[in-house]
Amino acid sequence: MRLILVRHGETDTNKAGLALGRADVELNEHGLWQAQRLATSLKDEPIAAIYSSPLKRALATAEPIASSHGLAVQVDEGLIEMDIGEMEGLTFQQMGERYPQFLRLWLGGQAAYEPMPGGERLLDVQERAWLAIERINQRQEQGTVAVVTHNFVILTLLCRVLGLELADFRRLRHSVAAKSVLEMGRDRAIVVSFNDTCHLETDQAAHTTPA
Repeated sequence: MRLILVRHGETDTNKAGLALGRADVELNEHGLWQAQRLATSLKDEPIAAIYSSPLKRALATAEPIASSHGLAVQVDEGLIEMDIGEMEGLTFQQMGERYPQFLRLWLGGQAAYEPMPGGERLLDVQERAWLAIERINQRQEQGTVAVVTHNFVILTLLCRVLGLELADFRRLRHSVAAKSVLEMGRDRAIVVSFNDTCHLETDQAAHTTPA
């Protein structure tokens, strides 16, 4: 299976630099434009199925891709973003002020095993996300599949594929509306491309919103 991992487009929460987990926020105008650019970039791919997180921002990113291929978006709960609990909507400074002990552990080697206050561990995210990919792989052993999901889901999956410790997820960056491609073999997965944003390089000023 050829797996195209897609991070959802921009939201106002992302734009403001606030922590975003399972809050079900919509794409902003720029995020909707990004979703259309993603769909255009993938229109010639032989995509056989499209899966998405259940959150609105992922579904709104997946739908233009699905439409261009005449497919329906299939939702898999395992692709939902990390439950960040009480961190939801906070700035990094606010996190440090309210949860200094957690942040010290999170920024160190314990990041995989330290749950977000009121939320999940990175290890939990990786385990359920990998199970989701295995389910998809069982249904689509051949061909190309697009999966639209979230930052922590993608980073934990890539850590597993690359053999990185989960605490090293900060060595990777996956931009909003970026895509990465994996080849899923029986014994191993190969990263073919990573954090591709070439489709977003078109001048946004050329994009106009209908009245």
